[in-house]
Amino acid sequence: MAATRRIAVSTVIAAVCAVPLAGCGTGADGFDEESQDPKKAEPAPKNVVRLIGDGSTAYTGAQPHLPEPERLEPGEKPPQFVVFSWDGAGEDSQKLFSHFRKVAKENDATMTYFLSGVYMLPEEKRDLYRPPQHSPGRSDIGFNDVEGIAATVEQLRLAWLEGNEIGTHFNGHFCGPDGGVGEWSVAEWKDEIAQAKSFVKAWRTHTGMKNEAPLPFDYDKELIGARTPCLEGQENFMEAARELGFRYDTSGVNNQVWPERKQGLWDLSLQLVPFPGHSFEQLAMDYNFMVNQSGTETQGDPAKHGRWGDEMRDGLLAGFERAYDGNRAPLIIGNHFESWNGGTYMRAVEEVVKEVCAKSDVRCVSFRQLVDWLDVQDPKTLAKLRTLTVGEAPKQGWKSFLSGAPAPAPKGVPGAPAARG
Repeated sequence: MAATRRIAVSTVIAAVCAVPLAGCGTGADGFDEESQDPKKAEPAPKNVVRLIGDGSTAYTGAQPHLPEPERLEPGEKPPQFVVFSWDGAGEDSQKLFSHFRKVAKENDATMTYFLSGVYMLPEEKRDLYRPPQHSPGRSDIGFNDVEGIAATVEQLRLAWLEGNEIGTHFNGHFCGPDGGVGEWSVAEWKDEIAQAKSFVKAWRTHTGMKNEAPLPFDYDKELIGARTPCLEGQENFMEAARELGFRYDTSGVNNQVWPERKQGLWDLSLQLVPFPGHSFEQLAMDYNFMVNQSGTETQGDPAKHGRWGDEMRDGLLAGFERAYDGNRAPLIIGNHFESWNGGTYMRAVEEVVKEVCAKSDVRCVSFRQLVDWLDVQDPKTLAKLRTLTVGEAPKQGWKSFLSGAPAPAPKGVPGAPAARG
């Protein structure tokens, strides 16, 4: 997974709000003008709004649009979950964050946005970041500017009000040897997480935007999961995350099977899916498709862009179909707000969202919603689901497989009804 490109772009025009706790163009009752549509997220009543710290974040009550998880009934077929997630999530001149918020709403989906903390810190305050094993002010993905931070805050606010999850992609995105995250201790991971939180909780102070509306959540409570840079450092991160009360990690690589807990966290690793035209499977992430198509060139042969995007789209759809028609394991997909190879992977992801999220019995959800559902299931049911291999549907049907009763004996064996000629 490559470092996310720096999002501090001067052409991002951020709306600066004059009314505390209200977004641009609103009266005193809303966060922003989009929330005036009754079909869209409504903020909590003002009497439950409590500013936290410098007012960068606020407690506003329960998050809107979170469904109540339900336990499967005996013999009930599980839904097909699909999680679309975004590493480094920030709004820049490409406006991909706002675009995919719209795509999600139009397709009855929620997503997880893994925010990089340094995208909430202006360049001139870079020395406030003290990365483990690196000098102060160092970041492999840069920092932001005030306009970029304002634009990102607006998208984070709206995303949360629409039921999406805000996770973390940490800060400086250090990979490989010489101080990369794979070499960090548990204590260093805890320090990195604390700094990522601090930048989110103090963006007003760091930018001077005292009148901008707060993020409508308590980040200490909102933050329950993450994906590490380059999928490195998972073991020590998971130990730190467990001690800090996280609920899941998605930094590993796995096949399309039902998840289990590891080190006290749900292991929601990225998955291998078919790679059309190739003899091997591919990780369900845009960067990995790109590397196996154009190598280290992020803008390869334009004549091949269309085909490369189609390969990613068709690979993700093939992975979806074998789960949907097979073991119903949740499909985990990772992406970046990038225009690699002409934006072909963004097109591919959007086409997958539109293709799968409207299907019967499919739930396109955030990681938070997925772990909420997993947590209320009977552990014996989940253990049974984990016995199914990639693409394997229960041979005698879901009703028998999850009924909790012994499966009926096949016809023609002792104890079975006599077969009719």
